[in-house]
Amino acid sequence: MKNLLFVVNPRSGREQLKTRLLDIIDLFNKHGYKVTIHITQDSQDAAEVVRECAGGQDLLVCSGGDGTLNEVVSGLMSIDESRRPPVGYIPSGSTNDYASSLALPKKLLNAAQTAVAGRPFPVDVGQFGPEKYFVYVAAFGAFTEVSYSTPQETKNLLGHQAYMLEAVKRIPTLKSYTIRFEWEGRELEEEFILGLVTNTISIGGFKGLVGLDVALDDGEFEVLLIRRPRMPKDIASIASYLVQKEGENDCVYQFRAKKLRICSQEPVDWSLDGEFGGSHKEILIENHNRAVTLLTEALPLSMV
Repeated sequence: MKNLLFVVNPRSGREQLKTRLLDIIDLFNKHGYKVTIHITQDSQDAAEVVRECAGGQDLLVCSGGDGTLNEVVSGLMSIDESRRPPVGYIPSGSTNDYASSLALPKKLLNAAQTAVAGRPFPVDVGQFGPEKYFVYVAAFGAFTEVSYSTPQETKNLLGHQAYMLEAVKRIPTLKSYTIRFEWEGRELEEEFILGLVTNTISIGGFKGLVGLDVALDDGEFEVLLIRRPRMPKDIASIASYLVQKEGENDCVYQFRAKKLRICSQEPVDWSLDGEFGGSHKEILIENHNRAVTLLTEALPLSMV
């Protein structure tokens, strides 16, 4: 039989996986896999077990939210690329942004079927500084905190426009950071209230926020920056982008980059895939093209 390492975060989301765990293991067995299960005990436990055990596996499957997937991928990035097994992902978190980008099934057993028998799709992985990684977004700014702290049910009830209008009301009170971005011979320095370095179509449960065509395997990030408003018309410009999803304007910057150096005058709090990524005054972000292979039903080579 082939070997499968199954990493499970039992506290993810509403803990629904517990009721289907035996069915999922039975499904893996029927596909010819001998299953080793690891139940995560605390933060970074998934990354550690992947570093220690994944290199000898035929398949690695994880179940949890975006944070669990981040740990699993981070663990894999410490293994030689030739020894990294493909990864099946059973999303069971509260937001599941990256699962939306991969168009993974929402029902657990259907997602498990894809995880064990889907088609391989190599995706990019972001490196954040010397030791940390992210799968779909590195972010700073108050909007990211609001988005991840708001239940998905509330977002669905309000809808995109209503939710963003509520966020826009907070703009005058948001903290800004003087930050310089350097990429591919270009430079931009401003006071920013929001920054997103992304490889996804969904952020905080909202699709299309970055506004650029997205390919998960093109070796480039999609970057969105919003500067601090200086006058009332600036708030209107920011609102037109966030609410109506209009393009770039005087307050909104969009571009693509393979590598960015980011410098600030004071420490900036970052989140990586929705989890705290530390406070930094200078950070280098790099794209590792097609570094990890995920299993998915349909190959999402290019999405809007």
